[in-house]
Amino acid sequence: MQTNAVVLNAPKTLALESVDLTDPGPDDLVVDIAHSGISTGTEKLFWTGDMPPFPGMGYPLIPGYEASGEVVEAGSNTGYKPGDHVFVPGANCYNGVFGLFGGATRRLVTAQDRVTRIDRELGAQGALLALAATARHAMAGLDKAVPDLIVGHGVLGRLLARLTIAAGAPAPMVWEIDADRMSGADGYEVIHPDTDDRHDYRSIYDASGNGGLLNDLVGRIAKGGEIVLAGFYTQPLQFAFPPAFMKEARFRVAAEWAREDLAATRTLVENGALSLDGLITHQVAATDAPGAYRTAFEDPTCLKMILNWETPS
Repeated sequence: MQTNAVVLNAPKTLALESVDLTDPGPDDLVVDIAHSGISTGTEKLFWTGDMPPFPGMGYPLIPGYEASGEVVEAGSNTGYKPGDHVFVPGANCYNGVFGLFGGATRRLVTAQDRVTRIDRELGAQGALLALAATARHAMAGLDKAVPDLIVGHGVLGRLLARLTIAAGAPAPMVWEIDADRMSGADGYEVIHPDTDDRHDYRSIYDASGNGGLLNDLVGRIAKGGEIVLAGFYTQPLQFAFPPAFMKEARFRVAAEWAREDLAATRTLVENGALSLDGLITHQVAATDAPGAYRTAFEDPTCLKMILNWETPS
């Protein structure tokens, strides 16, 4: 089989190309992708060439780990059937092209245990499930405190705030320095950090990915407070030890979501506890992918860019 996919041949060199798919087996599904999201975190680092060495990394590669679509072929061992709608966190099913992420494609082949059934009515929002699960993973589990301050009002920051409220916790404060991203809060407040005089936050979640903020954040926590690194950081992180020592600061790294996060997040969305509304600001046909990636990475008004693989132009 062949399909059209977004191929990043080198940093900032991207095109829609025809690629060969590996043959599916009895444990595999063939999925026609309807929508795929563009990540402004990890995918941007591949786009700029700033991604640190990573297992399975190399060019040319097919990006994308936020995709949803319809099963068109189901292996005999899968328990799925054609017509099922699923979320797919990427795939590595391409000949001659790295599929480190592999979700930005019209069609893909994936093992059935990689996908999650979702409601077809989610439409383009179905591609947001990975981001929502990432936010949930940062917060859920033993000895994890919900945030009372979130740094950054991008999609991840908004999801962290919405999940905090959904958990029944007090509404968090959110910091944002970009005027274009100050709006869109629902049940919580967004302010510029310069206007905040609090220095007693118990749990600060950094969703900005800006490691240079660590010293400022240490100064904002209460004694014994926690700073959660929920972004992706390309440079070594450092902070002044004496202030952290005086605060007995704790640092925690939030890793990527696990399968149980995906299932729990899907349930929250389906029962209405977590809304994905207002997070997709841009949606274009996949044929316009080169321009879409530039917009996603360079336009501050773009929270989430979605490629529509069903729209021909």
